[in-house]
Amino acid sequence: MPSEQKTPESFRDSLSTVDKRGRRIWVYPQKPQGKLYTARKLLTPFLLAFMFGAPFIKVGGNPLMLFDILNRRFFIFGIGFWPHDFYLLVIAAISLAVFIILFTAVYGRLFCGWICPQTVFLEMVFRPIEFFFEGNGHRQRKFNQPPWTAGKIARKVMKHGVFFALSFLVGNTLLAWIIGIDRLFEVVTLSPAVNPSEFAAVLAFSLVFYGVFARFREQACTLVCPYGRLQSVLLGDNSIVIAYDFKRGEPRAKLKAGQDRKNLGDCIDCRACVRVCPTGIDIRDGTQLECVNCTACIDACNSVMKKAGLPPKLIRYSSYNAIAGKQDRRITPRMIGYTVILAALITLLSVLLITRDNVETTILRTSGRLHEMLDNGIVRNLYNVQVVNKTGAVLNVDLALKNITGELRVVGPPLKIAGRSTGESVITVEIPQDQLYSASSMITIQVLNEGKLLEEVRTTFSGPKPQRK
Repeated sequence: MPSEQKTPESFRDSLSTVDKRGRRIWVYPQKPQGKLYTARKLLTPFLLAFMFGAPFIKVGGNPLMLFDILNRRFFIFGIGFWPHDFYLLVIAAISLAVFIILFTAVYGRLFCGWICPQTVFLEMVFRPIEFFFEGNGHRQRKFNQPPWTAGKIARKVMKHGVFFALSFLVGNTLLAWIIGIDRLFEVVTLSPAVNPSEFAAVLAFSLVFYGVFARFREQACTLVCPYGRLQSVLLGDNSIVIAYDFKRGEPRAKLKAGQDRKNLGDCIDCRACVRVCPTGIDIRDGTQLECVNCTACIDACNSVMKKAGLPPKLIRYSSYNAIAGKQDRRITPRMIGYTVILAALITLLSVLLITRDNVETTILRTSGRLHEMLDNGIVRNLYNVQVVNKTGAVLNVDLALKNITGELRVVGPPLKIAGRSTGESVITVEIPQDQLYSASSMITIQVLNEGKLLEEVRTTFSGPKPQRK
């Protein structure tokens, strides 16, 4: 049979970290060095400070960030979202999706390389720890070969001990984003037997993070995260990505003393860009789904170009059209369309947030209960009341009828509602029969806090069918 023919695009038929038998090819990247890597190191403390510090910060008594899925409470930059505000979360999620599409169409995977928590933790926290215990990439490869010695085992135990400790810290922090820092303090200060579900969640998060950062690593980006696979749809020839200047670099050839490179490209085929890549790809093959735009290859190539006396930026942020010398249209109709849609969504969301009430009251007639006729011609209805307090202050809620003769009584618990919580009670409304205009009349109930009107709620009042005169 004829041997398999390789084409310039054959590298796209398989992952660089998986062999033909489906077995994992472990990546041992060299430690990056350069201006862009330094910039990422300077940005990392701010990103980590936000991740670990956000649960501790409160804005107007509200958590800065909280995603309490079980209790259906969400706080984003101090703005609370409750079950009644689900439509706002949907609009916000759609806006975020459109923003990601627009941002990717223009700037590629800039988010992945600079801000994504997976990349930040792996490349800027866990990978440097591994460099400290086991050395640079080529030393790690040699270190992991047999035989196993006492010193080697000790280094492995210490490294993985630090890995798990950090994963445990990250797991606790993630739980704080879900249940809140106050609840987390209760969990960590009490016995696991008191809060078994929260303890199990912390342990599960810790084990998952440990598995991702100690073993799964770049596979999370190439196999799990859908963002990389969406590149083929989102990226265009004008998108800014990390790209190899094939017009300047080809034909590539090794650098030799006294060599005439007049008809050769600037790429000296040193493979420095490949050795530093955390996903094991060759950026010279073109844009690939494994590339997270971490800029390691740019720094490595610039360093080699400087030593070889050649111009830098053989690998750089650019677009395909810019490198190919074609018309470089930065603003395309697709980008304009995405921008218009995004602006409309953000405007709609802003208007809804500005006009949203801080108190949400629901008053419904008690299910399965009919109206009651009293001896004095009074009709009584029973209602269930639920008040959602979206503020951080305590509310002492009173209810009153508006523009109708009658009496309203709270027969359930008093509506004293703590901040960021929900209060429920039961009320009765009594109205003279001659005040009713149908068997199901609409009435308005005022919701007050210490005499100040918060909102007005309309609900139905059931009574006997009025007699025709």
